[in-house]
Amino acid sequence: MDDDMFLGIDTGGTYTDAVLFSHEDGVVAKAKALTTRHDLAIGIGGAVSSVLDQRGASAQSIGLVSLSTTLATNALVEGQGGRTALIMIGFAPEDLKRDGLSEALGGDPVIFVPGGHNVHGKETPLDTAPLEAAIEALKEDVAAFAVAGYFAVRNPAHEIAVRDYLRDRTGLPVTCSHELSTRLGGPRRALTTLLNARLVAMIDRLIDATEGHLNERGIDAPLMVVRGDGALIASDVARTRPIETILSGPAASLVGAQYLTGMSDGVVSDIGGTTTDVAILEDGLPRLDPDGAVVGGFRTMVQAVAMHTYGLGGDSEVHIGDTGLETKLELGPRRLMPLSLAAHIDPEPVIEALKRQLDAVHLGRLDGRFACLTGVPARFAAGLQQKEKDLFSRLTDKIVPLDRLLTATPERATLDRLVARGLVHVAGFTPSDAMHVLGRQGNWNAEAAQLGAQLLARRKNGAGNPIAESADAIAEMTVDRLTRQSCEVILAACLAEEGETLIDAKKSHSVHRALERVHGIVKFSLTLDRPLIGLGASAGNYYPAIAEMLASDSAIPEDADVANAIGAVVGHVRASVTVFVTCPQEDVFAVNGAAISERFLSEDEAMERARDIAREAAMREAVDDGADEPVLTVRETVKAPEIEGIRTLVEARVTATADGRPRVVRDSGQ
Repeated sequence: MDDDMFLGIDTGGTYTDAVLFSHEDGVVAKAKALTTRHDLAIGIGGAVSSVLDQRGASAQSIGLVSLSTTLATNALVEGQGGRTALIMIGFAPEDLKRDGLSEALGGDPVIFVPGGHNVHGKETPLDTAPLEAAIEALKEDVAAFAVAGYFAVRNPAHEIAVRDYLRDRTGLPVTCSHELSTRLGGPRRALTTLLNARLVAMIDRLIDATEGHLNERGIDAPLMVVRGDGALIASDVARTRPIETILSGPAASLVGAQYLTGMSDGVVSDIGGTTTDVAILEDGLPRLDPDGAVVGGFRTMVQAVAMHTYGLGGDSEVHIGDTGLETKLELGPRRLMPLSLAAHIDPEPVIEALKRQLDAVHLGRLDGRFACLTGVPARFAAGLQQKEKDLFSRLTDKIVPLDRLLTATPERATLDRLVARGLVHVAGFTPSDAMHVLGRQGNWNAEAAQLGAQLLARRKNGAGNPIAESADAIAEMTVDRLTRQSCEVILAACLAEEGETLIDAKKSHSVHRALERVHGIVKFSLTLDRPLIGLGASAGNYYPAIAEMLASDSAIPEDADVANAIGAVVGHVRASVTVFVTCPQEDVFAVNGAAISERFLSEDEAMERARDIAREAAMREAVDDGADEPVLTVRETVKAPEIEGIRTLVEARVTATADGRPRVVRDSGQ
């Protein structure tokens, strides 16, 4: 395998990276291209073609292609995704109040259907009448369906019946909760299923774009996708379970960080355009979150690295607190298209509008802001309200200034809703623009960044004075704020991993004094107990100052800008399946798991059957996920306390895990 060439791709919110890698030589070529959200194939094609051409690599020399992405994570952080109908089988309306399900649902429709099962897999009759009454309206209103059944992890029959009905009647994507998790907790499983359904179309587009370009180049190699725990899955599996790709990019970056630095322990912080992801590297492995990944404020049932994701990056929106005597800046969580990037794509309308706004006597509230369509398929616009349709119809893929687009103040809220649906980009001043103003970044249009900074500096504070003396001054303020907020999120993540709940890194006066070196009678200082490993395309710009503020050692590896793409090609395929054994009545043992529900009169027979089911299902899933000769391990936990001297089985769990390297296609000419 060491002679095989691997192609790693990472599609982020701003850049798409590609690397050519071999186990013998490491990284042999790398390249970046802008992520083109309106047509992902353009950015992917640019990055992939560049690395292949650098190396002069033939299509036949590529044995494996592996893809990581932050698109799913970014979508959840920014509240984006297709309109989805949630079908709740056997649940009651009050269940929506649990685990943030109601907040996640927002204005999307929900249908309650009688049915479901108990903990042992016994059913309550399914009645699809409420769904049948609503189906004609739903299929015109939504882009996907999510189906969650009561105790479906013990018996998925009702979910499968509803799934088949929906696919037959609508042809739309359908996600079932039992396909995503074997864990109990119906509302959180429903939440995970809802988020998955919203992401299906987005991941479909990404994989289609990748496969399309690989076919154009004649590359006939397996395509793998990085899961949120750093393991790899086949692209066909990722299409049906896109929720498993949340934290895909960050997970790949952890794997890449360990490979690039050789460090066993570290705090890994990866800054992108939209988010900063912080995780702990311990004994050479990423620390996993035992309770499921938290993204966008929602705790899912997706097994993933214990990654703390914050809406803070190089393209974060800059908020100006200008009502007081002292100007306060806050960054994020929303991503904007940087002005320098907008002008890089289409210079004339951006530069022209910024100059016009600077020449005006009075500063407008919409100055320095632009909008354009993202170019996603029309089906993402399903379910728009009339005001949203009207504004959407006035937009094109051309960048237009907001002061010419919006005709009334309420339209700002309408625009925000279109942004939340992933239909519209808003451009404005960001830390990336600040770096262009200061001459520390130069890949886009520096003139637009300079003009945008001048506009921002003209804003007045509560005393009626400009918030900054110059473009350079507001740029320094922005970068300083990014440094401080980065320290706060890194500390917040580390404190959370330590189980510390009493210290709020953002609000603590003691933390403030330590970071800013403000000393009094009591001197406060802090640092990390392991190096800070900085990753991301802009890591070299930001992390030296961040590490200095944290008084910590730091490591910024040479290929920090493509750590995700490297991590994508050095991972393993890993599949785990858990089968449950319970005792619903005396001398009757229920075996549930892997879509199987059976009964036995002997505990030993039930346990042996559970082992067989778990082993076979794990091996089958690993092979389907793309593993080559996976190795199997089995772990069992049994809860069987003695009650009045009699052993009583409460629950047994048999978990089988199959682990192996991904299959590769070997070059017959090697």
